[in-house]
Amino acid sequence: MSTAATKAKTSCTRSWSISEDSLRRYVSYASESCIQELLSASESSLAGGSEGWKVLAFQDGVEVSKRCLDSLHVFRSRWVLRSVSPKQFIAVANAIDAAKQWDPDLVEAKYIKDLNDNLSIIGLRFGDASKPLFKKREFIVYERRETMEDGTLVVAVASLPKEIAAGLLPKKSNSIRGLLLQSGWVVEKLEDDSCTVTYVVQLDPAGWLPKCFVNRLNTKLVMIIENLKKLAQSCPMNSAR
Repeated sequence: MSTAATKAKTSCTRSWSISEDSLRRYVSYASESCIQELLSASESSLAGGSEGWKVLAFQDGVEVSKRCLDSLHVFRSRWVLRSVSPKQFIAVANAIDAAKQWDPDLVEAKYIKDLNDNLSIIGLRFGDASKPLFKKREFIVYERRETMEDGTLVVAVASLPKEIAAGLLPKKSNSIRGLLLQSGWVVEKLEDDSCTVTYVVQLDPAGWLPKCFVNRLNTKLVMIIENLKKLAQSCPMNSAR
């Protein structure tokens, strides 16, 4: 093998060893940006398509919209959940429960590392039987949960850079490591133990898939709130990981 080929192979498989303190600082910084993006998405007009959002559907109180961002669009759904409190919903609004709704063929979901009480690193792995968007895919993501001053609850979830992820958990030889570019929930309290939930997702499965196909499947991901609502309704109020 030539020297150039050896260097190319090494650069494709490199990983970064990073201290827990450095990892915590990086994730805290990156997740802050994600939180602000989520809050911005939740504040734009419900049916007006403002701030670059284009409404795709609005029916029975449910809005599904998208915003063009590079070749992979960002998708958003927003629902008013009656008789579901913010605490009930936030108990099931996490990366693992969401992944189970994305695809029932989730092979493995585990917490790799807790960096703070509200900040964790999570690994997700999907198998051969999964849908094309997730088939043989892995995702190494952070999850940050925050309560804003006005009581709004935010859960931000996104992939770690591949080099950092490889240092924490080597990739399976027969899998593709995808990127969850941004995702998460904003949960706002309403009267009568109800809440408004905004869910945002932008996912790059990596590997070869037509971008139009990926964008079409991304629109389906934002519809998982209905399933999470059912989980929340059956979840005890004091449920916790």
